[in-house]
Amino acid sequence: MSQPDRHCEVVSQLVEKAATAMQLDPQVKELLREPIRTLTVSVSVKMDDGTVKVFRGFRCQHNDVLGPFKGGIRFHPEANEDEVKALAALMTYKCALVGLPFGGAKGGVLCDPSQLSAGELERLSRGFIRAITPIIGPEQDIPAPDMNTNAKIMGWFVDEYAHIRGAYQPGIVTGKPIALGGSKGRTEATGRGVMYVIREAASAFGRQLQGATVAIQGFGNVGNYAAKFLHDQGCKIIAVADVFGGVYNPAGIDPYQLKEHEVKTGSVKGFPGTQPISSDELLVMECDILIPAALGNQLTAKNARDVKCKWVVEAANGPTTLEADQILQEKGVLVVPDILANAGGVTASYFEWVQNNYSYYWSEEEVNERLEKIMANAFHEVYDAFSNREGLDLRVAAYMVALERLATAMQARGWIAG
Repeated sequence: MSQPDRHCEVVSQLVEKAATAMQLDPQVKELLREPIRTLTVSVSVKMDDGTVKVFRGFRCQHNDVLGPFKGGIRFHPEANEDEVKALAALMTYKCALVGLPFGGAKGGVLCDPSQLSAGELERLSRGFIRAITPIIGPEQDIPAPDMNTNAKIMGWFVDEYAHIRGAYQPGIVTGKPIALGGSKGRTEATGRGVMYVIREAASAFGRQLQGATVAIQGFGNVGNYAAKFLHDQGCKIIAVADVFGGVYNPAGIDPYQLKEHEVKTGSVKGFPGTQPISSDELLVMECDILIPAALGNQLTAKNARDVKCKWVVEAANGPTTLEADQILQEKGVLVVPDILANAGGVTASYFEWVQNNYSYYWSEEEVNERLEKIMANAFHEVYDAFSNREGLDLRVAAYMVALERLATAMQARGWIAG
């Protein structure tokens, strides 16, 4: 079974478990079973050598009962329709969980950006946004960056959309450069949200963050900022790994200095005063908090029994398989699920959209204060659901909170008989 199919299956099973626990109206599950629409497009691009190449792309809109569709666009050689469907559904539940007025969407283009020149990448980006323009808009569907896309590409998107519509509408996408209406604090938001959730969980479960040992798999945008913010909270970052290798120091690693080393050398490998460690070794090392912040399916039935941390906090999407999740629960490991832990990114995207709509922009302090409030409230809603029912874990509790919000909206809008 391919990973996208697997992802669909995992989300479906989690929804089923949560629906059973809360005795959810079957009509709600029926409405969430399939996306409202999936658009498949062909984008023709004139390459630098004068030839024309056609790229296949997708935009899946899962459910918009709570508001306009929201979700990233990824450029990847393995992007496909099943993948974007699974990720669009995940966005529906993530937005519902944290109380955002958005539905879930996702997009993808089948390409390898590393094999494209800057000009080819721009022409592909503009061509794709032209192709999906009929179904997007600031009040319909708001794309954002995802794997292999960034603020520069969002700038091309917003400019091309302005040419098509004859008016500049910055709220068409989020994750833009600040100069085009991007939000302050957006870059750090996912990592900062991870810290807020860990801080609230520590308080709720009576754990001490001061001196708590942390191992982080992945040192991209999310892992880097999560490390810095947890370090500032008094945690001890003892291990970090990226795609090229990892470093370990039981006495602690300064993530600010580690980032400087990574910028200079291209990897965390070889950071002075550390021992080398593999990514696989990091996942099973002894620590208080393990943060998978890289790829999906990292904790599996093969390595879960060897995990020695007290908490797993899922900064990546889907880093723990269902089999591994069951093993970790049996071992007494607390798992903070992805749809809660990494929701800071889409929350900051919401803030950007609001600022664009009002043409009134907030300071970074205001953004961070609002992010803290939303992430803390979301954690406590999940914790309350977890505490009030026997035999629940935080993951099922998170889906219960999301499904309750979706069901209430469906009934209020007359989508289901009530």
